[in-house]
Amino acid sequence: MTLRVALLLLFVSLSAGCVLSGDFNPMKTSKGRDEAREAYVQLGLGYLQQGMTERAKVPLKKALELDESDADANAALALVFQAEMEPELADQHYRKALAARPSDARILNNYGSFLFEEKRYKDAYQRFEQAAADTLYPERSRVFENLGMTAAMLGERDLARQHLEKALRLNRQQPRALLEMAELSFEDRHYVPARDYYDRFSLLSEQNARSLLLGVRLATVFEDRDKAASYGLQLKRLYPGSPEYQQYLSEQ
Repeated sequence: MTLRVALLLLFVSLSAGCVLSGDFNPMKTSKGRDEAREAYVQLGLGYLQQGMTERAKVPLKKALELDESDADANAALALVFQAEMEPELADQHYRKALAARPSDARILNNYGSFLFEEKRYKDAYQRFEQAAADTLYPERSRVFENLGMTAAMLGERDLARQHLEKALRLNRQQPRALLEMAELSFEDRHYVPARDYYDRFSLLSEQNARSLLLGVRLATVFEDRDKAASYGLQLKRLYPGSPEYQQYLSEQ
């Protein structure tokens, strides 16, 4: 939803009743307050999507003034504080959101992603597991992708593989899951499936430092010197200060 549409909804929810009747205040009705709160949340999210976090707080604060326990307003404010690198405040509002809607898969997945970002992997895994329990959640494939990434960080390689395979069964076009599966397969010396996962990843996503290093390694295994050299040059040109480039140099 654009900011213009959100503003229009907000205006309608606050003033439509007054147009119909001069003494009618929609904010005195439950329906009117709900519509206003929803519009404030959408407006805040619109600002957040444009990177305007300070402006996002204004309508979100108004939403919480209407209902301090509102799950959507607290979840949106958690995203704002996460973007501003205020982890304690982000955590606080995620918890408030889940207190209102403890089984909301979207909030659970976002909270898990925040915890993963904070390197709180066990806590993140627990939240992702709770999100995955909602079998009708439309982004469930990403939840399993997140479970796989988190299990890998916890050193649970077999469990990571199971989750990533599940993610790809639900949605084959997930670059992050494909790259992780390529990495796991390469480390297990299953080079043919590693190359298959890697090729599928390359069709869907731009290269990054990690993928370029893996590309060099796979090309070397399959004795494709031109491709190995090409990936190496891209790594040098695009990510000269990265740990992956230093690792590449050490392997030459």
